[in-house]
Amino acid sequence: MKSRPVHLAVSLLLLSISAIAAIDRHALVSRFNPTRNASNPITPMQVGNGAFAFGADVTGLQTFLPFAIMSSWGWKNDSLPPGKTIEDVENYKGDLTNVQQELDLWTGTITSSFTFQGENVIVQTYSAQSTSTIGIKIDSPLVKSGRMGIFLDFPWNDGSAKFSAPFVGVFSATSNHTSVLRTGGGLGRNVEAEISHSLVNSTFITSIGGDKFTISRNSHAAHRYTLRPTGNGPSLSLSIAYSLDSPKSVLPFKSVANESKSLWAKYWSASGFIDVLTGSTDIRAHELQRRIILSRYLMRVNEAGDTPPQESGLVNNGWYGKFHMEMVFWHLAHWALWNNWDLLDRPISVYALFLTSSIQRAQLQERYHSGARWSKMTDPSGRSAPGEINELLIWQQPHPLVFAEYEYRAKKSKATLLKWLNVVNETANWMADFAWFNASTELYDLGPPMYVVSEDTSPNVTRNPAFELAYWRHGLDLAETWMERLQAPIPKVWTEVRQNLAPVPIENGLYAVYEGLEDTFWTDPAYINDHPSLVGLHGWLPPITNVSSEIAKATADKVYTSWNISNCWGWDFPMLAMSAARNGEQDKAVDWLLHPLFEFDDIGMPIGGVRVPTPYFPGSGALLYAVAMMAAGWDGSNTAAPGFPTSENGWNVRVEGIHRAM
Repeated sequence: MKSRPVHLAVSLLLLSISAIAAIDRHALVSRFNPTRNASNPITPMQVGNGAFAFGADVTGLQTFLPFAIMSSWGWKNDSLPPGKTIEDVENYKGDLTNVQQELDLWTGTITSSFTFQGENVIVQTYSAQSTSTIGIKIDSPLVKSGRMGIFLDFPWNDGSAKFSAPFVGVFSATSNHTSVLRTGGGLGRNVEAEISHSLVNSTFITSIGGDKFTISRNSHAAHRYTLRPTGNGPSLSLSIAYSLDSPKSVLPFKSVANESKSLWAKYWSASGFIDVLTGSTDIRAHELQRRIILSRYLMRVNEAGDTPPQESGLVNNGWYGKFHMEMVFWHLAHWALWNNWDLLDRPISVYALFLTSSIQRAQLQERYHSGARWSKMTDPSGRSAPGEINELLIWQQPHPLVFAEYEYRAKKSKATLLKWLNVVNETANWMADFAWFNASTELYDLGPPMYVVSEDTSPNVTRNPAFELAYWRHGLDLAETWMERLQAPIPKVWTEVRQNLAPVPIENGLYAVYEGLEDTFWTDPAYINDHPSLVGLHGWLPPITNVSSEIAKATADKVYTSWNISNCWGWDFPMLAMSAARNGEQDKAVDWLLHPLFEFDDIGMPIGGVRVPTPYFPGSGALLYAVAMMAAGWDGSNTAAPGFPTSENGWNVRVEGIHRAM
C-alpha cells in the first residue's frame, strides 16, 4: 500500500459590474488578515506555495503544537508525545504572555510576537515559492544571550492510519527509522547542516543555512536536534529546505522572504478578483467576502502542487494521503474560473501522465474494448487503490473533458486542442464503451454494477442514475465538439451512445436517484442522507438536452424540504447554491453559501464537522467555483452578477478577470 511519507517538524469575461474605479485589492485582502493571540489546537496558520506548506502555532514555528510541514512529494510533522492527549494540548498554554500573531495575506508572512522570561520575541515565517523552503527570523534579546534556539524533530510515519489529524507521526517508535546529521565541508552553498531522515526505503533531506549556529543531536535514542545561535546579535535568520536529494544550494532568508512577497502580490493582483463587500448593505456580505479571501489564500498554499491534493491539502493526512479523482473537480475547477492557469496546469497534468495506466486498467484489467478509465482514489503512481467503491464509481470520468473545455475557452489555441486530444479521445472512448446497449429498450444504460455520487445505493441494482446520465451526455457533447474544432472525424459510437442514452429517470414528476427506485425514497433515510447530487442536474451542470430545467427545479425544491441537510457537508452547500442561482433564486443561493452547517474557522479553514477531520478543502474549492459562477455568470446568462441578489436587495458585486462558467 503506497502512502505519503513524512519528513520534518518545525473565454475570459472581464466584467466591471459597477461602473466605478478598479477594486482596491490590497485594501480588501488586508482587511481579512487573520490574527490570533493563542494557538488553535486543530488548525495552524500556514505559509506555502501550493506544493509545500508549513503549519505554525502561535509562536510562528511549532513550539507547542506539532503541526505539519507537508509537500506534494512527501512530508513529516510532529505528533503528540507518548502519554499525551489532545486535552493536554488544549490545556497547555506555555510560559508566554502578550501573545499576538498575524498572517499578512498579501505577502504570505506570519508575524508572531510574545514575551518569554520577561523578554520580547518576534518571529517572522515565510515560504519560498520556487522550492520547498521556509525562512525564519527570530528577533529577541534571548537570541543574543544564547537562551533561545530552535529544535528539529523527526517522527515515524507509515501511512497505516486512514486519518491522521490534526497531527501526523509517532515519536515513540524511534527504532523504526534513522536520522544522520552532517556538518562542515562538502555541503551545498549556504548549507551549514544537513539531516538525512530515512523511513524504510525512503530518505528525505533537511538542509539548514543562514546565520551561524551550532547543532547537535539531543540523544541517540531520539531524532531531535537542537540548534543554538553563535552570533553576537539579537536576531537569528535561517532557511530550512526539504528535498529528496542533497541540494546544491539553499536560498538565503532574504531571498525566501522576497519570493514570498513578490509572488503573493502577483497572485492577488494579476488573477481574478471578486468584491461582494464594497457598497453592499446586506450584513451577510462581510462573512462571504471573508470566506472568499481566506479560501483564495489557503487554496494557493495547499492545492497547487504537481498532483491533485488530498482532501485535507497540506494540513494533515486523510484517506491515507491519497487523492480522489472524483473530487478533482471540487478541488481544482475554481482555478479555471479565477484565471489561475499557471496553478491549474500543475495538478491536471496527471491526466496525461496517468493515461497509459488508465488505458491498461480499462482494457487489460477490466476487459473493456477501448478507452481509459480514470481511477477513483490513487497516488502519484496512478494505480487505483483497492476497494469496491474505488472500482465502481464513475462520476470522475467526464472531469478531464470539463478541464479541457475550460482551457480551450481561456486560450483558444490549436496547441490546447492537440494537448488534450489523446485524453479527450480515450476518456470518451471508455464512456461510450461503459454504456451498454439494452436490447429491450433499444437504449444505452449505465450500470449495474456501479455506485452513485453519494456512494449509498446498492451497486448491483443501480441502473441509470440521474446525475451520471446527465454528466455522461454533457461529457460526450464536449468530446464531439473537441473533434469538430480539430476538423477530425467523430467516432460513430460516441454519437450513437450520446443520442440514445437512457432518459434521466423520473418518478411522480421529479428526477429520481436512479431508474426503478421507488418514489418513497424521499422519506427513506438510506437515500437522502448524503451528497444531494440531484440538485447538480441544473446548477453545477449547464443545460443539457436530456434534462428538463422545470423538472430539475421542482426536484431541487423537493431536496430543500426533504433531504437531511443536517448531514450535508463540504461541497454540498456550494452545489446547492449553484442550483438555486441557475434557477433564479439568488437570495437562497447566498443562504446556502452561508449555511450554519457550512463553517469556516477564524483563519478560513473549512470545517469537516462530524463527517471528516478539519480541514475539508473540497468545500473551499466549491465555494470559490460557485461564487465565480454567481458573480461572472454562466453560458446563457445575460445580467450582471446573475447569481446574486440585485443592488436594490443589498448586494453590490464587482468582478475583475473572472471566466464564465459553462
